[in-house]
Amino acid sequence: MRNWGDELETKVVEINSNNPEEDLIKEAAEFIIKGELVGFPTETVYGLGANGLDEKAIKKIFKAKGRPQDNPLILHVNSIEMLEALVEEISDKAYKCMEKFWPGPLTILFKKSSIVPDSITAGLDTVAIRMPSHKIALELIRLSNKPIAAPSANTSGKPSPTRAEHVIEDMQGKIPFIIDGGETGVGLESTVLDLTDDIPMILRPGGITLEDIIGVLGQCGIDPGLEDNINNIIPKSPGQKYRHYAPKAQMYVFSGDMDNVNREILKRAIVARSRGQRVGIMTTTENQEQFLDFDVEIMGSSKDIETIAHNLFHLIRKLDEKNVDLILCQGVERDNMGLAIMNRLNKASGGNIIYV
Repeated sequence: MRNWGDELETKVVEINSNNPEEDLIKEAAEFIIKGELVGFPTETVYGLGANGLDEKAIKKIFKAKGRPQDNPLILHVNSIEMLEALVEEISDKAYKCMEKFWPGPLTILFKKSSIVPDSITAGLDTVAIRMPSHKIALELIRLSNKPIAAPSANTSGKPSPTRAEHVIEDMQGKIPFIIDGGETGVGLESTVLDLTDDIPMILRPGGITLEDIIGVLGQCGIDPGLEDNINNIIPKSPGQKYRHYAPKAQMYVFSGDMDNVNREILKRAIVARSRGQRVGIMTTTENQEQFLDFDVEIMGSSKDIETIAHNLFHLIRKLDEKNVDLILCQGVERDNMGLAIMNRLNKASGGNIIYV
């Protein structure tokens, strides 16, 4: 039996995301069955997976990530039958959302059944569950024949991993197996939707938007704690508490009239450089020429919000690798997918959103 401080040998295996090799996924599934951890791709970000019904395996997730115990985990399933064993009931609203958005980047909050360990739910009576659409993720669940608990496969607090190289950077020597399935699609974690009360409520925005859910259910609210950076809430889902997605550098996000945003970023960049700081700027294709004298990472076109979401965490990590002292980032409009992007930028910057 190994001590936690002992470094593991981590095996990294490339698997075809479009046509996954079953024998390779079986090898990963064996680790899940044995109570070990596996890094694997989903359509949102890479997950750090364990048997979601095994208390010892679940504890390994918290240790590997350095994750607070009061931060709930999401269970991943591959069938309605697997879901039914984990929840008390499935409401009509849940069925409507599942029919429209599953498999996909929507996590639904249910009242949990007795078989769900308290360590998954942080002692709450609700459990967050989703059915991923990524072929590798679905095959891993099927071959494990277990609901897989899987937060993002990064050190707690760091930007979420959207490529296997990010998982390797954070989890090498901590977990025995990593699946390299290429880049993830959405690039942001799933939307978390609470359907346990009368009015549906988004607890974490993601790839399924507020507008999408209203289109199916007719109404939906947004949790008022989304913009709260104070650690005094009891989180019902991941992403509601603690600073997340944070770079090593200090980060500021600028929102408002685009000309004002560009002027403010340029002014602050010049001042910071004059003080000897190395500055990284995250901006859109349309604005990149404003900052040619600085280290610029292009998020994508302002007309293509999905590409900005896809690139977000990778670019924050790239600037970390360049050892910048300060990151200045252009914000986006808070509608549709922009709400999720701004939520992540708010968390990454520790609430340093500047309106100009």
